[in-house]
Amino acid sequence: MSFTRYPDLASRALAGSVVHANDDLFAERENLIKPGPAVFSAEDFGHKGKVYDGWETRRRRTDGHDYAIVRLGVPGVVHGVVVDTAWFKGNYPPYASVEATSVEGAPSVAELSDAVWETLVPKATIKGDSENPFEVGDPRRWTHVRLSIYPDGGVARFRVHGEPIPDPRFLDGTIDLAAAENGGDVVDCSNMFYSSPAQILQPGRARIMGDGWENARRRDDGNDYVTVRLAGRGTVRRVEIDTSYFIGNAPGWASLRGTADLNNWFDIVPKTRLQPDTRHFFHSASSEEATHVRLDVYPDGGLARLRVHGELTPAAHEAALRRWHDLTP
Repeated sequence: MSFTRYPDLASRALAGSVVHANDDLFAERENLIKPGPAVFSAEDFGHKGKVYDGWETRRRRTDGHDYAIVRLGVPGVVHGVVVDTAWFKGNYPPYASVEATSVEGAPSVAELSDAVWETLVPKATIKGDSENPFEVGDPRRWTHVRLSIYPDGGVARFRVHGEPIPDPRFLDGTIDLAAAENGGDVVDCSNMFYSSPAQILQPGRARIMGDGWENARRRDDGNDYVTVRLAGRGTVRRVEIDTSYFIGNAPGWASLRGTADLNNWFDIVPKTRLQPDTRHFFHSASSEEATHVRLDVYPDGGLARLRVHGELTPAAHEAALRRWHDLTP
């Protein structure tokens, strides 16, 4: 599943939402997009029966099928989906399909029902208590996806992995050039033993230590780092390095460098001391343009968030507008 390297565009962590489901009597639809794997307790029963950490519909006694509509937290090009039926063994749907649409603004459920939906994954057989991955080759940009199950049953998680393509009309002015929701992406990392570095580019504040990036303890003379491709070529104005919730395992020091060609690097934040469980703010030490930044932590340790605020160059903003126009159905 090489497509899983892309962020989950449907995840609640990126502000995704399950805006509608035709039925969720046994288990609510919102569980579909929760970050993290589904959990199970053999003793957990409610007044409607066994409680599942997923979306579960009633046993269908009529023709038709069940479905759920997900608004992607960030619109984008979908490279693959995972229909995860973890813990659903005797009550999973035998088939599933996925469709997508692209609608401006914040459409209502009725407006989405009238939209034109395109097939990303034709009706296919799926297995119970399994991850069911499907690659997607459609190159267009989508804002909503619809998961259909045949005829009924339960799905634990629905992952929609793809490349964020935010609306560039909202990328003018000063923005977080590293944010995943603006198109930033982790392209290299020295160590991600405990948790993914992609989490430091997520929206909002971290809620717990597990919401950030944590590497293993180093036992050599090196240091850990993460390289981020920015939303586009731009000039960095200020930086936030957040060690919130990392108390006994924060880095001792950190630095941030930028480059526009991946060969010549310049200092944005020279090597500086960090404090545990603290948001650190810095003005950029350079006015040079960058397409990538590299955050080094010394010698190791965890971070909650990285913010790289600045402006896209006029040429980069124009390129983003052209790409958005070309990929939108």
